[in-house]
Amino acid sequence: MWERGEEIVATRLAGVDPLLEAGRESNSARPGGGGAHDGGDPQRILAEVFGYPEFRDTQRSIIDCLIDGGDALVLMPTGGGKSLCYQIPALVRPGCGVVISPLIALMQDQVAALRQSGVRAASLNSAQPAAAIQATERALLAGELDLVYVAPERLVLPRTLDLFERSGIALFAIDEAHCVSQWGHDFRPEYIQLSILAERFPGVPRIALTATADGPTRREIVTRLRLEQARQFISPFDRPNIRYRIAQSDAGGGSARNRLLRFIRDEHSGEAGIVYCLSRKRVDAIADWLSAQGVLALPYHAGMTAAERERNQTRFLKEEGVVMVATIAFGMGIDKPNVRFVAHLNLPKSVEAYYQETGRAGRDGLPADAWMLYGLQDVITLRQMLEQSGADDGHKRIERHKLEAMLGLCELTTCRRQALLAYFGDDLPEPCGNCDTCLDPPATWDATEPARKALSCVYRTGERFGVNHLIDVLRGKRNERVQGLGHHRLTTFGIGADIEIAEWRGIFRQLIARGLLRVDVEGHGSLKLDQSCLPLLRGESTLQLRRETRAASPVPARSAHKRVAASDFDPEDQALWEALRACRRRLADAQGVPPYVIFHDSTLADMVNIAPVTQDELSEVSGVGMAKLERYGDEFLAVIRGHLGL
Repeated sequence: MWERGEEIVATRLAGVDPLLEAGRESNSARPGGGGAHDGGDPQRILAEVFGYPEFRDTQRSIIDCLIDGGDALVLMPTGGGKSLCYQIPALVRPGCGVVISPLIALMQDQVAALRQSGVRAASLNSAQPAAAIQATERALLAGELDLVYVAPERLVLPRTLDLFERSGIALFAIDEAHCVSQWGHDFRPEYIQLSILAERFPGVPRIALTATADGPTRREIVTRLRLEQARQFISPFDRPNIRYRIAQSDAGGGSARNRLLRFIRDEHSGEAGIVYCLSRKRVDAIADWLSAQGVLALPYHAGMTAAERERNQTRFLKEEGVVMVATIAFGMGIDKPNVRFVAHLNLPKSVEAYYQETGRAGRDGLPADAWMLYGLQDVITLRQMLEQSGADDGHKRIERHKLEAMLGLCELTTCRRQALLAYFGDDLPEPCGNCDTCLDPPATWDATEPARKALSCVYRTGERFGVNHLIDVLRGKRNERVQGLGHHRLTTFGIGADIEIAEWRGIFRQLIARGLLRVDVEGHGSLKLDQSCLPLLRGESTLQLRRETRAASPVPARSAHKRVAASDFDPEDQALWEALRACRRRLADAQGVPPYVIFHDSTLADMVNIAPVTQDELSEVSGVGMAKLERYGDEFLAVIRGHLGL
């Protein structure tokens, strides 16, 4: 192990943070050997600092590009190892790496994890007291930091830019780079000012990273960040450990919240997860209801105070088995690796949003679920929100196409993963075998005549009514409104009495999804015919639709889906698994850090399977670097030896 790493471990074990103490060494003495010409070897750093035996996919090529002084645009799925792509070059190149990160919580997680591995990391953010900021600035100027994390708002301040100009900067890493695009920068408008880095620091390599960006978004990132000369590295988008499951909330099987509870209890009891809802009101209602049912659930949305959001997010990160119920305000940059499921109770507005949100599950590479319920009202609501937004016509047209692609993914009868990857330009030659449509292929039926009846009813009622009234007319319901409007005298009255309400809702939902019907936002959700429906109405085409199912879950779930959880080990191994988790919990609590900062679940699972009893054997476990081996090896080995009776 390097001398600097030993010094960090020894000093921290004594209760002192060397980053805030005087007498620190220069960057040339840091782990990895200092500058690019000082012998820093990326492979050695990967193994000895981070504890991984080999690079994945394009990681090494990206790292070499930055070490050589080049710029890079990196698209890599969540959990694919983006952080290493700039952390290792920052350890190899002279100077300090600067990481622009959108969330304080992410900065804190990254810094804590790096320090555990013996890397000199710090952050500059508004949550810190002035003394901590000043200490970090002094360390930066003295060349005593390997990485510093900063929010875009702070980076663009003249004072911060001047500080960096007076420091030795190894590279700039722009995380969540899609925020510079037209559809992303509303979240953090300062992202579009980051082109200043090219002007103020022309000789410093820059890397922009994101987990999701289609072609237009990639081009916008390149233009706005002035990365025209950057090499582009686009990794495969597939997350094979995630099982995709989508079902209709209005097709029976119980209420959405009861189906969610059943899913959590049957498949993810005691495990961490995220539940996304469209509105703040529903977030609060679902979180309260799950809590009343015995699930440790917390809300998160923009209507809460900053202190409430921070408190709940901290609990989610540091405690085991917390379910966060949230709007899309939660999740960007969340680095928790053992999120075992992401559930949606409403339809996301685009495939990009769905991919990014579901990608927060299973970052550790272990099996995870992306589970969604959506219904007709979601389709109508999102259409209305889009049309009523203040965006220009061109932007609305793009967003309309994105929503249509998301609806298409939901209504598929073929492999969802193939369609999802195809959207991002990836090809999966064979069906994945790990999505609901592969494991339980949906039934289809010839819906030509019912669809014609539905379209005709929309036309006969003047294209002025929503789904519920149209279904009442089709089923021949003689209520006050139908009779008051005279719709009981229409030729379409009662012609669909043989079809159940849930099935009619499915027909209308799929007609909207296919673009045969449009939602009129001026008419409070009334439906209008689209020109594309004319061939069907004229009898020139037929229509196959998904058969609505009343199943609560489209896939037999846990039995076919191997997990690392207490129930997956035999009784003897389960006892060791729980003992290792308890050891990790105790160490994390003592330091005030999330348990996964000590070791990921996957590392503990390897300890169970390998059962190392010596330091050398433990060093071979993935995720055990030299600093962590020095710091925690004896404690975890004691647990294993005690379990084995040695």
